[in-house]
Amino acid sequence: MQTTFDFSTLYAHPLISTEQLEQIKAVHRKVSFKKGDFILQKGEVSKSYFALQSGIARSFVHDYEGNDITTGFFCEQEFVINELSLFKQEPSLENIVALTDCIAWEISFEDFQLLYHSIAGVSEWGRLFMTEKLFQTQQRSLEMITLPAKDRYLQFLKDKPQVIQSVPLKYIASYLGITDTSLSRIRKEVF
Repeated sequence: MQTTFDFSTLYAHPLISTEQLEQIKAVHRKVSFKKGDFILQKGEVSKSYFALQSGIARSFVHDYEGNDITTGFFCEQEFVINELSLFKQEPSLENIVALTDCIAWEISFEDFQLLYHSIAGVSEWGRLFMTEKLFQTQQRSLEMITLPAKDRYLQFLKDKPQVIQSVPLKYIASYLGITDTSLSRIRKEVF
């Protein structure tokens, strides 16, 4: 397990200097979550986001029939964030839970806002981050409609290989929009 965290990977932008990266690091605080801990619960307003040093987290909702549907996975060197709740300061529609023990670096919304408005590189980085999230969301929406389940699974293997080894298959199946049985059949075909 890592004992230090490389912020330069997540906050990479040519306009962010080494000195500014130190300012960014300084407003993060190290936190840990045990497996099963909620990082954000439905109905709460997100007050911060997290740079994940180790572990895996999952976002999920309950559909109109009460089924648990995975909406995303967060892995090492990724941000654990609910953009809608954080940036609109509205109650979250999703839950985010630690699937494994996690170590993360938390930054408050207020501290992020101060950095965003005082460091040009952070505001540019933030715009790029949100643009990339928009592209990812659109790509996922299109893939859910246009790709067969096997191709969605293969893409997921490519994008999140660490999740396959650490997460119950029912969560992966719900993320892919298929049943556990269908996922088992696909896995037999692939392996």
